[in-house]
Amino acid sequence: MNVMEAIKKRCSVRSYRGRPVEREKVNKILEAARLAPSASNRQEWRFVVVQDRDARQRLMKAAKNQPFVGEAPVVIACCAKTDDHIMTCGQMCYPIDMAIAIEHMALEATEEGLGTCWIGAFYEDQVKEILGIPQDIRVVELLALGYPAKPSSARKDRLSIEEIVMHERWSK
Repeated sequence: MNVMEAIKKRCSVRSYRGRPVEREKVNKILEAARLAPSASNRQEWRFVVVQDRDARQRLMKAAKNQPFVGEAPVVIACCAKTDDHIMTCGQMCYPIDMAIAIEHMALEATEEGLGTCWIGAFYEDQVKEILGIPQDIRVVELLALGYPAKPSSARKDRLSIEEIVMHERWSK
């Protein structure tokens, strides 16, 4: 599978088979995150890999009772050990760097025949308590990971390239 194929195939998976994810595949997915670029090479990301069933059930509750969070055989808490650095453009580094690393993981998971779903609907304080994450660490996203219960469906409709790209200057 080439990169564009993985991009086209990747979708949010919210239903998983009970099959455990092999350690080698989890390691390759984490390696994809480790290799992601980051602002000033800060590498602020930290990951807590959760496979314990009881912990995943508690995370499901912290994630607004979304059943697939407890169903996924792996949930990765995507965290940032950040100094809250703001880039010259005015944006904080860590949310952008984390997004790049997480999508690297999602694409590698697709390559490995796995599905993922980014989860932003969760209570950070509860996740920190469940996983023993220090208060100075931000939990940016949770990432559900596992073998999809059914083959991926067609991608959602996307705007045309003409609707999203302008050349040289902003135009209507």
